[in-house]
Amino acid sequence: MVGTGEVEAIHVAREAEARTEAVKEVEAVAGRGLRGDRYFSDQGTFSGDDITLIESETLSAIERESGISLEPGVHRRNVTTRDVALNHLVGERFRVGEAVCEGVELCEPCSHLESLTQEGTLSALVHRGGLRAAIVEDGAIRVGDIVESL
Repeated sequence: MVGTGEVEAIHVAREAEARTEAVKEVEAVAGRGLRGDRYFSDQGTFSGDDITLIESETLSAIERESGISLEPGVHRRNVTTRDVALNHLVGERFRVGEAVCEGVELCEPCSHLESLTQEGTLSALVHRGGLRAAIVEDGAIRVGDIVESL
């Protein structure tokens, strides 16, 4: 059991490379992604992702350690969590709000992310860039919702 955390923020980008925008609620659709996000319509750089998550604690840590400050949503992950050990959810089922997801793999940073942010972002996020997950049961995800392993 990984424990219980919460959704701190939700971001979607309407098309590939578009700026992300914060939303308070989003519909998660199994096998498709988040309605209104680039991956939902197969436009993202890594099309095929249903949902990506990142820990807010990681963002704080890289700012402390490297001086790299990633403004909300600039990290390109859909859901920012608090108090959830995302790396432990690879291969596990977990609930995010009303949706049920399964961790697929770590969301390692890439040069594309670094080109959209600042030098050093890639190395700062290695092995802690978040989680790629499949949505296996539809449901709404809202800021403040619980994230819990099943």
